[in-house]
Amino acid sequence: MRILEFWTGSEALPITGFVIRAIIVYIYIFLMVKILGQRSMGSIDPLDFIFGVVIGDIVGEPLSSGDLPLGGPLASAGLIAAFHFTLTYTALKTPRFRRVIEDEPLIVIEKGKILHDQLKKAKVTIESLLMDLRLRDASDLNEVDYAILEANGQISVIKKSANQALTPTDMNMDPKDKGYPKVIIEDGKIIHANLKELGSIDWLKEELLKRGHRNPHEIFLLTIDETSGWYISPKQQV
Repeated sequence: MRILEFWTGSEALPITGFVIRAIIVYIYIFLMVKILGQRSMGSIDPLDFIFGVVIGDIVGEPLSSGDLPLGGPLASAGLIAAFHFTLTYTALKTPRFRRVIEDEPLIVIEKGKILHDQLKKAKVTIESLLMDLRLRDASDLNEVDYAILEANGQISVIKKSANQALTPTDMNMDPKDKGYPKVIIEDGKIIHANLKELGSIDWLKEELLKRGHRNPHEIFLLTIDETSGWYISPKQQV
């Protein structure tokens, strides 16, 4: 193997050439990430995602095609990294520019009420929202004060004050397990498969009437847990 074949490329590049290329690319990307800072690793927002995809495509091809020179892709990757760093730094220093390239946090639950218009805007389904809440130990929607869709696509949860610090264990209480809340009504539609485990449609309408709701179609989300705890979020009035 010629000395610089790993750099200039060759159709008959031996395995050692690919190994050297892999080492160079790894060190290069490692140094690039260190220079850009931890933000690119710890928070995957749309800008970071685009950067990762483009860099991976640029430096990945020379690792699979030995006949391509290595200098050009590395130079291109360096230019993309510099551009990414410039955008990130500008967004950090200029709030107006930050709003252009970064999404603002989006409130999807406000004061315990689900804002289904915001869910539609963010293209988040009820199933996805409930999954994210369960992952954050907030399966009981009655305990949620605010839920915010962050710029990196994750949902953060702020519980009501009464549900934050003091727990039943601290009070030497032994509450019943609430279990898995069943979705009974979703976007005005009754989930009959879940309802039949609890009661009839007439029973549901009667219980809703007791809680001030005449029509199930007025409900955006209704869940009932194993302790008969209800959560009701009515549809927003247009």
